[in-house]
Amino acid sequence: MKITLVKKMLPNGLPCRKCIEVMDKMKTANQLQFIDEIVVADEKDKNSPGMLLAIKHDVSRAPFFVVEYEDGSVEVFTVYLKLVKEVFSTFKETA
Repeated sequence: MKITLVKKMLPNGLPCRKCIEVMDKMKTANQLQFIDEIVVADEKDKNSPGMLLAIKHDVSRAPFFVVEYEDGSVEVFTVYLKLVKEVFSTFKETA
């Protein structure tokens, strides 16, 4: 499984408020270890890796997570708590 976190960079160069909140929660809960890649959706650069992922997966909010499973399926999570419940909880069960 590969988990990509996409966080948004505002036109003023600052990260979005929600992205900061989610990153803080993940650090506190020691969940960043489950993230394989972090990419930025830069609102000033429509070709930034995060913006391209947002277009590909038709996502308009950040942060969001792209989970690629071993069977090739992909699931996008736009709600952090749903990711925790449905994906991160599986790591705790197998750990």
